[in-house]
Amino acid sequence: MTSEELLQKVRKIEIKTHGLSRNIFAGEYHSQFKGRGMAFSEVREYQPGDDVRSIDWNVTARMNRPYIKVFEEERELTVMLLVDVSGSRNFGTLSQQKRDTMAEIAATLAFSTIENNDKVGVIFFSDQIEKYIPPKKGKGHVLHIIRELLSFEPQSNGTDINQALQYFTNAQKRRCTAFLISDLMDDQFQHIQKTRDRNVAPVVIASRKHDMSVIQVYDRRDAELPDIGLMKVRDPETGARVWADTALKSVRNAYAEAWQKQQDALENIYTKTGMNHISVRTDEDYVKALMRLFSH
Repeated sequence: MTSEELLQKVRKIEIKTHGLSRNIFAGEYHSQFKGRGMAFSEVREYQPGDDVRSIDWNVTARMNRPYIKVFEEERELTVMLLVDVSGSRNFGTLSQQKRDTMAEIAATLAFSTIENNDKVGVIFFSDQIEKYIPPKKGKGHVLHIIRELLSFEPQSNGTDINQALQYFTNAQKRRCTAFLISDLMDDQFQHIQKTRDRNVAPVVIASRKHDMSVIQVYDRRDAELPDIGLMKVRDPETGARVWADTALKSVRNAYAEAWQKQQDALENIYTKTGMNHISVRTDEDYVKALMRLFSH
């Protein structure tokens, strides 16, 4: 993509997503996320009527009299976008690739954030942390994010969502609103119930510390194979190639069952963590899906 083509694409996505965030999502974003966080303000001496659950036991022990932690509602939010840039995003069989849908959704969320005078940052990840853009305000910052969303090429093709969540939890100390935008094709992430201690899984820790939402972007051919006879299939992350006879119903059924098994595993994660989530197919209207997410 030439610099001129990139600028044209940035301008096109800016017009589309900025309009959506301003005219459609502004109110929903504000009511859903504004003021949900509670920030630590100070420690003061306990007074009759204070909630005993707010007692700071460490300070109380040092001072030999009870002290409580005082919190205040956060008026300004930080929004973090965790965007999957692994090889599987470069797949799409209909109107556009998964990477294009991911970019539009991320841009819409970014513009919604600055419309409410909040900060937005991005973590690009594959099976490693590819790039971290610290949270800032302003249209110029969002346009920089959009350029990166459209043009960024990762060093690796694999996927490691757990590593991305660990990095995010360590980098973002204060509670924030976060969106994981991915096709979620990561076996290690899908099966946290098989870990030795599920409570220390990165997704569990991140969802407890932050307001996490998951946006799964997928292509219809991720879920089902067409009946077109013998075809050669390549894994975009490992490079492995296999032949599949899609004329066989057993092959198509096995493929669909594997997809459903993945979705069931993801549902287990959502149930355990309580995270909001939506799935968006590349040939569907993501606006309606985002409206559902904001209405939760």
